[in-house]
Amino acid sequence: MDKMLYVGMAGAKAAQMAQTITANNLANASTPGFRGDFNTVLSQQVQGAGLATRVNSVSGGSSSNLAQGAIQSTGNPLDVAINGDGYMAVQAADGSEAYTRRGDLRLNSTGLLVNGSGQPVLGDGGPVTVPAHDSMSIGSDGTVSIVPAGQSASTMTVVGRIRLVTLDNSQISKGADGLLRQRDGKPGQDSANVTLSSGSLESSNVSPVDAMVSMMSLSREYDMQVKMMSTAKTVSEGGSSVMQLQ
Repeated sequence: MDKMLYVGMAGAKAAQMAQTITANNLANASTPGFRGDFNTVLSQQVQGAGLATRVNSVSGGSSSNLAQGAIQSTGNPLDVAINGDGYMAVQAADGSEAYTRRGDLRLNSTGLLVNGSGQPVLGDGGPVTVPAHDSMSIGSDGTVSIVPAGQSASTMTVVGRIRLVTLDNSQISKGADGLLRQRDGKPGQDSANVTLSSGSLESSNVSPVDAMVSMMSLSREYDMQVKMMSTAKTVSEGGSSVMQLQ
């Protein structure tokens, strides 16, 4: 009965990991620029004494769906949507460079340009800082321009440019902070072909309906695997009782 138990255990573990990822997708269905994740499972032979007849399902880690979300107009000049296959460079909590498509930008209390998660947006020379101004705009090439406080529109000045890059899709990995990086550790490549649409936001590419259906399906699958393990125990106990009678 151990083989039956292994099958049930491996299936339940895979279903539980998939549920965790799907729950995170569902929680971020309204997060701008969010990329949904999915779980990958690999087969791995169980090592140990005896015949090599047992195979476990092990997590191959999560991967991201890189499909673009819908572009929605907001009218907010600080909202930007990335056109095409590109990313915006931001500063992660550890100070390293990472990438995102989240474009709900704002200025914090010190004039630092940050996204909705509070991560500083990087320019050519580090985080983009915006001095006091009367108006501000973001160009399609990522340039951040302002009319300095108390001056006329003719004095519009460029104060920075958002770094727009492309990544190697085969190397993209999402961290626990939700930011993207390349597994080989290389930085993204600056690209003039990546542009921004001001006054718009890219929505998450997660479908709430699909995620809910997936959650229900995974829940039923988990219950089925647990019942299989319970059945294996019952059969094993029944076999032991028969042997004792003999």
